[in-house]
Amino acid sequence: MPNYVFASPEYLVLLALIIPLIIFYILKQKKSVSTIQISTLQAFGKQRLTFKNILKHILFAFRILSLMFLIVALARPQSTNSWQNISTEGIDIIISMDISGSMLAEDFHPNRLEAGKNIAAEFINSRPNDRMGLVVFSGKSFTQCPLTTDHAVLINLFKSIKFGMIDDGTAMGEGIATAINRIKNSNAKSKTMILLTDGVNNTGSIAPVTAAEIAKTYGIRIYTIGVGTMGQAPYPFQTQFGTQMQMINVEIDEPVLKQIAQMTDGKYFRATNNEKLREIYKEIDKLEKTKISVKEYRKHKEEFFPFVLIAAILFFSELFFKYLILKKIP
Repeated sequence: MPNYVFASPEYLVLLALIIPLIIFYILKQKKSVSTIQISTLQAFGKQRLTFKNILKHILFAFRILSLMFLIVALARPQSTNSWQNISTEGIDIIISMDISGSMLAEDFHPNRLEAGKNIAAEFINSRPNDRMGLVVFSGKSFTQCPLTTDHAVLINLFKSIKFGMIDDGTAMGEGIATAINRIKNSNAKSKTMILLTDGVNNTGSIAPVTAAEIAKTYGIRIYTIGVGTMGQAPYPFQTQFGTQMQMINVEIDEPVLKQIAQMTDGKYFRATNNEKLREIYKEIDKLEKTKISVKEYRKHKEEFFPFVLIAAILFFSELFFKYLILKKIP
């Protein structure tokens, strides 16, 4: 449950000004009453307070309340979640995804890259207790998101990846190596990498098998997924007449992907369409679980707007009644 704090509590001192304002108003009302000496009040009968007399005091209350809410808004109230260490059931999973140009082939819907992102997001949502991270690679590799339990952030970063973020190519070995660096120091008993690619390693300074040997020494299990139909796949080419589809050969280095999986006690999968890829993630979802330690970070959310809104409503309500309802005609 969130706690509530003030980012600028020094402004709350201004609330002390409310008391003298109320005292001044009361004294002013007493001085504004005229007196006249008469022998008896019987001729005047019993006088009753009118609605306008009462409303005049209500308008002052509106002004005071509006000022109070405005001062509270200046103090910037915030809701915050506390830091805490918890234990949760789960494993550490790092996804290393190929974002090279060939991932734009449309044998998946709408293409390999978008299908991979969408189905991976489903997989992430299905494992709320796991720490997960994301590495992307093509000609080079980099970490898009380190291991985290904040899956909303991870999915947003997943959605933001696109072809062209880095130089084209397929540096599969570097994609594995970068993912190793992100997960190797994990305290989780089970450390898993999901390597998704649709090509053959053709660049980079680290061979895929060499990177797999390093992963093995750290106890990282790698599940490899080859993405693409058998034979040929439609690919969009930009021409002077617009985008045109042409068939290209599907080249996936299955022997290397199988070797990587076998070396690290993982498994190789071949995805030929969206549903097959979804089934592969469901099978990986059956991985063992173990307890890991998670540090939750404090998040702040500004809560001043409702106070400003209420202050504005009270202020304009006072103006409305003062100049329309209580308006005096000379």
